[in-house]
Amino acid sequence: MTALTHESVLTCPGCGIAKRETMPAVSCQITYRCTACGADLWPAPGDCCVFCTHGSVPCQAIQQQRAASAGR
Repeated sequence: MTALTHESVLTCPGCGIAKRETMPAVSCQITYRCTACGADLWPAPGDCCVFCTHGSVPCQAIQQQRAASAGR
């Protein structure tokens, strides 16, 4: 089994600031407030969380699903 990545770099679409954040291990994070401009980030339609939309790495739930699909 592939190790899960626990951090992702979130990039604000408003101001472009990028910040490394730790993903929640148990649930998806629905909102995130940009520490630079204060914009509230939300997931895009079809994505489960802000890491899947604005992150460099998708959330751990999606990582697990992809690993399971690759192992079939």
